[in-house]
Amino acid sequence: MDILKFITAGSVDDGKSTLIGRLLYDTDSILEDQLEAIRNANRKNDDGTVDLAILTDGLKAEREQGITIDVAYKYFQTDKRKFIIADTPGHIQYTRNMVTGASGADLAIILIDARKGVIEQTIRHTFLVSLLQIQHVLVCVNKMDMVDYDQLAFDKIKDDYLRFSEKLSIPSIDFIPVSALRGDNIVDKSTNMSWYNGPSLLHFLETVEVEKGKASNVGRFPVQWVVRPQTDELHDYRGYAGRIVGGEFNVGDEVVSLPSGFRTSITHIELNNEQLETAAEGQSVILRLKDDLDISRGDLIVSANGESPNLTKDIEASICWMDVRPLDLSQTYLLQVNSKVSRVKVRDVHHKININTLDEVEADSFGLNDIGRVSLRSADELAIDSYVNNKATGGAILIDSRTNLTVGALMFD
Repeated sequence: MDILKFITAGSVDDGKSTLIGRLLYDTDSILEDQLEAIRNANRKNDDGTVDLAILTDGLKAEREQGITIDVAYKYFQTDKRKFIIADTPGHIQYTRNMVTGASGADLAIILIDARKGVIEQTIRHTFLVSLLQIQHVLVCVNKMDMVDYDQLAFDKIKDDYLRFSEKLSIPSIDFIPVSALRGDNIVDKSTNMSWYNGPSLLHFLETVEVEKGKASNVGRFPVQWVVRPQTDELHDYRGYAGRIVGGEFNVGDEVVSLPSGFRTSITHIELNNEQLETAAEGQSVILRLKDDLDISRGDLIVSANGESPNLTKDIEASICWMDVRPLDLSQTYLLQVNSKVSRVKVRDVHHKININTLDEVEADSFGLNDIGRVSLRSADELAIDSYVNNKATGGAILIDSRTNLTVGALMFD
C-alpha cells in the first residue's frame, strides 16, 4: 500500500483544519478518547455541533485564536491508501511554516472560501506550491453551503484560479466544491450539488496518481556514516550507511564517489544484517564497495551510468528566509545538503518576489518570510541536482554559524 503525502493551504478561516477534521471524522479515523476530548471542548460551531478543527489545532494559541500557526501532521488510511496530512498555516506571518510542511508533499489542497473567491493569499499559496515543485494541486472551493451551493460561484472561482495560475506551470490542477462543515463532497458525494459530476475528496485522494521526480531513476546515495567496526571478526570491514534518495542500486553496479570522482563497484548491499541484491529509493542500507576509497560523511555515491550531479562551488538558488534577523551579506553561513555541511557566503541578492502579485522586486537583503533568488559561493565543491529533478539533492538549508539556527531554505536550479 503506497503513501500519499499532502498539505492543506488557504487563507485564515477558509476551513483547512475543519476539512481535515471532517475527513478524519467521516472515515472513522479518530480514537474514542480524542472524540470524547473534542466533545468536551469549549469550542463549538454556531449550530452547537463539535468544532472538528480542534483535531489539528494543537497549540494553545491556535485553540484560543481559532487559527493555524504551526504545521500539524495527521495520519490515516483506507483500504486503498495510507495518508500523511500536513495542515499548514495560511497567514503570511507563517510562510516559513508552510514551506516546511510543503517541502515533502506529493499533492497540495488549496482551499478557497466560496464567498471570497481568489484573493491575494490564494495567489501566494499557489506560488509557494509551484516553487516547491508540487506537481498536483487540488482546489477545494469550501463553504459552498454559505452560497446556497451555487454552481455559478464555483465556476467563477475555477476560471479566476486557472487564469492566474497559467504563468506558474503547475502540471495538474483539479477542482472540487465542498462544505467541510456539513460534509458535502468530503467522503461521500453531496446531494446538494447535483450539477457536480466529479469525485468526492476522499475518492480523489485514493485514486490520484502521483508521479515521482524526474531523477527518481538515477541512483543517489548521500553517505551519512562510515561503518568501521575494527573488531577481530570484522577487521577489514568498511561500509557506507545512508538512505537512497533516488533510483536504485544493485550488487555489481558501477558507481562514482563525489566530489572525488573515483569509480568503483558495489560488492554488498546490507539491510538489518541481511544481504540484498537490490535496494531502491527510500531504503536505508549499507553499501560496501570493491575498492577502499577515501569516502566520508557528506559525500555522494551515484550511479555511473546515469546523469551526473552538478559539481560546483558557485550556486544559484531560490530562497525562503526563515529568521527574524535579516540576511547579512558579510556573514559566513553554513549550507547543509543532506549530510554535507559547507561554509558559504551569499554573494548576490538578485531579487525578491512579491508573492501577492508574483512580481520581481529589487532587493539587497531578505527579512523574515521573504522569498527570492540569490547566488552563493561555497568553500567546498558540492554535488547537487536541480530541485525540479530531485528534491533531496536539489534542496538545502542555510544555517547561521553563530546561533546554529536554520535561517533559510534553498532550492537549486
